[in-house]
Amino acid sequence: MNVRRKLLLSASLATLFAVAPAVHAGDKVTLMVGGYEKQIYLPAKLAERLGYFKEEGLEVELLNEGAGVDAENEMLAGAVQGVVGFYDHCVDLQTKGKQVISVVQLSHAPGEVELISNKYPQVKSMADMRGKSMGVTGLGSSTNFLTQYLMVKAGVPLGEFTTLPVGAGTTFIAAMQQDKIQGGMTTEPTISRLLKTNEARVLVDLRTPEKTKQALGGTYPAASLYMSADWVEKNKPTVQKLANAFVKTLRYINTHGAEEIASKMPSDFYVGDKAGYVKALADGKGMFTVDGVMPAGGPETVLSVLSTFSKNFKGKTVDLSKTYTTEFVKKVK
Repeated sequence: MNVRRKLLLSASLATLFAVAPAVHAGDKVTLMVGGYEKQIYLPAKLAERLGYFKEEGLEVELLNEGAGVDAENEMLAGAVQGVVGFYDHCVDLQTKGKQVISVVQLSHAPGEVELISNKYPQVKSMADMRGKSMGVTGLGSSTNFLTQYLMVKAGVPLGEFTTLPVGAGTTFIAAMQQDKIQGGMTTEPTISRLLKTNEARVLVDLRTPEKTKQALGGTYPAASLYMSADWVEKNKPTVQKLANAFVKTLRYINTHGAEEIASKMPSDFYVGDKAGYVKALADGKGMFTVDGVMPAGGPETVLSVLSTFSKNFKGKTVDLSKTYTTEFVKKVK
């Protein structure tokens, strides 16, 4: 390329960048989702599909990770700026000296169930799972937390049952079919797939706030957008834009039917059964908050659940006020 052409190209690029809107580095955000095909994390993909991130001037990349604990580790390592995962990680991490906060509370129920293989009709309660293997998405995941709590609450101490990391979807189903697990905690659409084939039945249902209160003793805030407290403090304008997009998405979920919401999602999320996907969403979309605000009493329930079985909490004081904030969701117009 001769000098004259280089000068012309430079001038053209300068003109282009002069008129193009600036994209600040802080507006580029990578979020790790603990399985974005799961209905419990539907708001993340839905916000993207509705164009709400772009409306806020954000360039958001959603990365998929099957287990929430692995998504959490990616954030702590600095590979991503935030996680769409369960709030209980914020509480657990504080006992390990990590300050992580929920900035948008997406749901006030886990949206999960404890399924039992129909090969074991004798199992009538969690206590009957003593000595058996139970599937969870990952060790240290929220499904593992909740399974351990339900077993200890039923009088079965840690060490007298096994939790096996099997992921969700096809891997969870295969583990149950192969009898590697006799039960396990999972979410939609995996639940509906196993119920439809009559391979499993529901033992404990955490898909609605009402049933969750019966099983866990109170409201259990679950899916959330959580981030490092330091990153939030240094990037408040970007966090506000994320809160705007997620709260608008929650409002959309609250004001639209399951059929219309499902039509916005990638077709492979239906796993070949759109009608089943829509029904599960219709039955379960009440788990989502309408405004992203942490439900009253929710953090206390989470602390109570985790303290029941986790050694991390022994002799330690948790400041729940530092595990979430309503600063951003309260400012959404």
